[in-house]
Amino acid sequence: MVHAASFPAPDDRPVHDARALTEGGREAEIRLDGVRYVLRITRQGKLILTK
Repeated sequence: MVHAASFPAPDDRPVHDARALTEGGREAEIRLDGVRYVLRITRQGKLILTK
């Protein structure tokens, strides 16, 4: 498993770089309670999270 660098945000919320999560690609898999989600970076540089 790859861990992206985290930096404290002004409100103490963790910040993760999407390009680090995707390791320079366009997609990353994220799991929550055994459910698989896909984080995708679009050609326009926007993020989409799908189940």
